Amino acid sequence: MSQQKTILRALAGETLPTPPIWMMRQAGRYLPEYKATRAQAGDFLSLCYNPELAAEVTLQPIRRYDFDAAILFADILLLPQALGADLWFVTGEGPRLSTIETMEQVENLRPVDEIDETLSPIYETVRILSGELPKKTTLIGFAGAPWTVATYMIAGQGTPDQGPAHALKDQHRDVFVALMDRITEGTIEYLSRQIDAGAEVVKVFDSWAGSLKGQDFQDFSVAPIRRIVSALKSRHPDTPIIAFPRGAGSKYEGLHVEMGADCIALDEGVSAEWAAKHVQIGGCVQGNLASPHMVTGGEDLVRETREICDALSNGPHIFNLGHGITPDANPDNVQLMIDTVRGG
Repeated sequence: MSQQKTILRALAGETLPTPPIWMMRQAGRYLPEYKATRAQAGDFLSLCYNPELAAEVTLQPIRRYDFDAAILFADILLLPQALGADLWFVTGEGPRLSTIETMEQVENLRPVDEIDETLSPIYETVRILSGELPKKTTLIGFAGAPWTVATYMIAGQGTPDQGPAHALKDQHRDVFVALMDRITEGTIEYLSRQIDAGAEVVKVFDSWAGSLKGQDFQDFSVAPIRRIVSALKSRHPDTPIIAFPRGAGSKYEGLHVEMGADCIALDEGVSAEWAAKHVQIGGCVQGNLASPHMVTGGEDLVRETREICDALSNGPHIFNLGHGITPDANPDNVQLMIDTVRGG
């Protein structure tokens, strides 16, 4: 059955008449059923660490929309917490973490071989999903890329320009590199355990890759992801890997080879036409409808969805948004997008 799953076929390099489809953040606050389950859990972290409820919210968009893949419901900041960072969420503002600024703080992080003490509920969620998902639906695991995770660990929260992380990188590079190494090692173990538990594909999200300029992009986005991919491929050679260096722009070209990933996910900052000529020649691409269409809907959504499908129709393609769906999206627009992709 796994060989018949459309996403696995696309990731293997097959050009399909209709691209498979899933959506970043497809389990989330735009769905009333998600809001109800989150209320039952009590708070966001309690939801992430409750395997039964986390599996439930992962399954909700599959029941509603029949996507070709489900992505594990979790958060990229669970790994920093497993490494010993304090993590909490402020209502209406988002995550907060204890900060890393010195070598002593890096050295005081937990050893990578102890992260399972915190993350074992996540692996249980994967096991539940592996048994409960429809046989045709691919299960995707994920983690944040080291650079993106580091920006939160250094600043203690999301920032508009990742300034604190850039400052540490430029002023105390030894501390920054040590932190990146610890995150990279932890990410390899975290994703490997997700695969052991039943994830059929894993994705590495580098949401802030675009703020890395020049050689820093190669050193701190490309190289860590390549290291993660190489380690995972040595342990799990048959598991496809998607890399998403958001904001890479023209640097998307050649990343299949540079990162070693089976698929490169595209944000909406590059056109599908350009991607077909410069990125898809290297392998499967994923993307890249602009997320605001899930709010506004209408003919613009239909037209741009068709344009993306047409532009990328001559190579392996997984249809997705250029980033995650937002809480103010209209669930009906998601169905319109799916119907358009599938020829409705």
